[in-house]
Amino acid sequence: MPLNAIELAKLFHDKNPGMTQGHRMCPGCAAPNVVRFALMTAIAKGYEPVVGLATGCLEVSTTIYPYTSWNVPYIHNAFENVAATISGVETAYRALVKKGEIDKDKKYAFFAFGGDGGTYDIGLQSLSGAVERGHKFIYIVYDNEGYMNTGNQRSGATPPGSDTTTAPVGKKLPGKLQLKKNLVEIMAAHENVYVATVSISEPMDFMKKIEKALEFDGPSFIAAYSPCVRFWRVNDDKSVEVSRLAIETLYWPLYEVERGVYRVTKKITNPKPVAEYIKAQGRFKPLLSRPDAQEIIDELQEYVKIRYERLLALEEVTKDKPIR
Repeated sequence: MPLNAIELAKLFHDKNPGMTQGHRMCPGCAAPNVVRFALMTAIAKGYEPVVGLATGCLEVSTTIYPYTSWNVPYIHNAFENVAATISGVETAYRALVKKGEIDKDKKYAFFAFGGDGGTYDIGLQSLSGAVERGHKFIYIVYDNEGYMNTGNQRSGATPPGSDTTTAPVGKKLPGKLQLKKNLVEIMAAHENVYVATVSISEPMDFMKKIEKALEFDGPSFIAAYSPCVRFWRVNDDKSVEVSRLAIETLYWPLYEVERGVYRVTKKITNPKPVAEYIKAQGRFKPLLSRPDAQEIIDELQEYVKIRYERLLALEEVTKDKPIR
């Protein structure tokens, strides 16, 4: 039975869903809500979460020694190896069940969380290996489109035109020239996997996909849109608004891929221009002062439009045709 908001409110009104208050993430940061939505769903469905966390904003701000914001089993590893670590934990769990040392009827959910470094770039090899081996775990990237923990450096997730310290927008170059790495499609190409995009502006869609990941017999990868108010240069009360605008402009389409079958989970029939999304964030302000700004915006507009049309076509052509 799918969860609903009233049930969740009753269940968690007096307790923290795996991550407590008092962490030191920036006000308005989306990452804590990404974690809470995921762990809340698992706990509500009867699972005990076990968390691995890559180095990054979320890690350094929730585990400042001697304090921690986590009240579930938790392991911190480096940028590059959280997927390997959580796959080892999952393997150890299966071995202990086989030996009869852990109750086989008790449900555990193995989560790994990572940012851009731990997922798009430095940790991609480890993530790919863990997914290819078929471990049953859920990897969630809180996608803030840059190396925010160390001061807003460019990553594989950074979109073109966004001002960063290592690819600044200036007179000669409009910031990063390359498109954002399509990591969701890279993960979907591993075949026997459940992959989805989510956003904090659509919590029930988010939780429904976590439910699917919990039930999926194999690895799952969830890409969570996660505004960084500090370096996206937006007010700390605008995370949800910006997240919603990303969906409405087709910049962040909500969809899932289950063993090769595509489903667009929120159809946008009248998309807003991507320029609205760009103009809502200060990180694109230097771009807007360039004489070629409109040309760059038009290129991004064409890209998101074609990508969305491709997703709709893939939904139609893969309907009822799973890989396995």
